[in-house]
Amino acid sequence: MKRDYYEVLGVSRSASKDEVKKAYRKLAMKYHPDKNPGNSEAEEHFKEVNEAYEVLSNDDKRRRYDQFGHAGVGSSASSQGGAYGGTADFSDIFSAFSDMFGGARTGGGGGSPFGFEDVFGGGFGSGARRQRAENGVRGGDLKIRLKLTLEEIARGVEKTLKIRKQVPCEVCNGTGSKTGALETCPTCQGSGEVRQASKTMFGQFVNITACPTCGGEGKVVKDRCTSCHGEGIKQGETTVKVNIPAGVEDGNYLTLRGQGSAGPRGGANGDLIVIVEEISHKLFTRKGDDVIYNLPLGYPDMVLGAKAEVPTLEGRVKLTVPPGTQPNTMLRISGKGIGHLKAPGRGDQLVRVNVYIPRDPSHRDRELLKEMRNKSENLLPDEKADHEKSFFEKARDMFG
Repeated sequence: MKRDYYEVLGVSRSASKDEVKKAYRKLAMKYHPDKNPGNSEAEEHFKEVNEAYEVLSNDDKRRRYDQFGHAGVGSSASSQGGAYGGTADFSDIFSAFSDMFGGARTGGGGGSPFGFEDVFGGGFGSGARRQRAENGVRGGDLKIRLKLTLEEIARGVEKTLKIRKQVPCEVCNGTGSKTGALETCPTCQGSGEVRQASKTMFGQFVNITACPTCGGEGKVVKDRCTSCHGEGIKQGETTVKVNIPAGVEDGNYLTLRGQGSAGPRGGANGDLIVIVEEISHKLFTRKGDDVIYNLPLGYPDMVLGAKAEVPTLEGRVKLTVPPGTQPNTMLRISGKGIGHLKAPGRGDQLVRVNVYIPRDPSHRDRELLKEMRNKSENLLPDEKADHEKSFFEKARDMFG
């Protein structure tokens, strides 16, 4: 089973294009076959990373993937060509060095300081930290499993879900403070990050990390709210409506933006991911967008033909069984299957006809069956003899 593309790249579902690209660069650098000669596991990771990036870096593919999962993007990036099964720009791999050194600078000797930040352009990583300091910490994503009947999947359905999640504290209005006041973090002076310099044989490197005091927000709570302990969020419950389109399959999922947990102290909400679980049906078996129903009939109905009433996903309909129908024959009822996910129209219902053999026939039934068997045995030798006549004998009979 394929892994979630966001999980493959290690980014959140709300990650920006720059964040997706940055994550891809690091992983592509890590698993590139040139760096891992003969390592088949690394090569598989490399293909997986490229496939995820090929989808998440494309606005249209990402939108369809967010809505329908792997089913929404069809064939993966690995089927699109490329030396290692991807279409990504491998020049990105070399710029990944700037992420690895995080804006560090080395002493150049003789002139102004010179380092990787100058070569590849500074600002990697620090921009994301500044954005987090300005917008707050984003809330967590939630995953729930939604069980659906085949009838609901066939036509699509709207569901109202009851969700337990983190919601803004009502006492402090989500600020985390009794008075709503925040103050600049004394550790990082509002930047949301701390820097530690270290000297090596290559020069001086600077390690930049999120501030441990404010968690990268740049602000700390003044007069903490006793209800939420300064977090600005509490466990709560809410209802969410979700429209499930016709034709979804087991394992497909829909992403509801901003319906996940609230972020601490005014941070943005995470997403709600609704994973579809298809409930097994007692009458029908699903085959793509078609459904199969098994219809047992008596021997006389198979020989003489019959009008049978069969169930469908939308009620019962009349079905004509032609005379002489053989066991395991499939009869088709057009348009009574499941709605197509990516196209108009619906699948069909297939009715598999089989002979019903009674376990304990009545005395009268036994007598009739014996009579039928005797007649059949009397006919079989002649039919067999006629079948075994040679071509020339048949021709002689016809023209002689």
